[in-house]
Amino acid sequence: MSGRQKTVLTAVVAVLLAALAAVLLWPEPHRPAAAPPPPPSSSPAPSPSPTKVIPYPYFTPGTCFQVPRLSKVQQPTAVPCDQPHDAEAIANADLPDGLADLPAIFRTLTELCKAPTTQALQRTADGPRHATSVGLPLEFYQQGFRGITCALTFKA
Repeated sequence: MSGRQKTVLTAVVAVLLAALAAVLLWPEPHRPAAAPPPPPSSSPAPSPSPTKVIPYPYFTPGTCFQVPRLSKVQQPTAVPCDQPHDAEAIANADLPDGLADLPAIFRTLTELCKAPTTQALQRTADGPRHATSVGLPLEFYQQGFRGITCALTFKA
């Protein structure tokens, strides 16, 4: 790996950590309680909704969204990709059990998003993008939620 590639990778990881800290530490006027599980469906037909019901921002790959530190929104909010947006989800992952605090969650989240981010950055041809992720609040991790979203932002 050349010195320039190491510098770019280091910058991407630094931006990812800064964005994650901003998303997770952004003050919210009210944190929602954990959502109860949905009632079982009486229909065998597949549902177009996501397979996970999660009480915090979680986006499937290909979903575009607004980011609080870049737009006037309280929390990451999905928007159609043909409208102005700050970020696009590129991957989902599940954090492992046993993480004790937010720094451990941040480190693990960064590691889980590293490969999808590198792959997505190699595929992009329409300008610079920066790695980011939608964080998992500690209280929900402690309740057993593990899903995270890896994303690329379009603004610095």
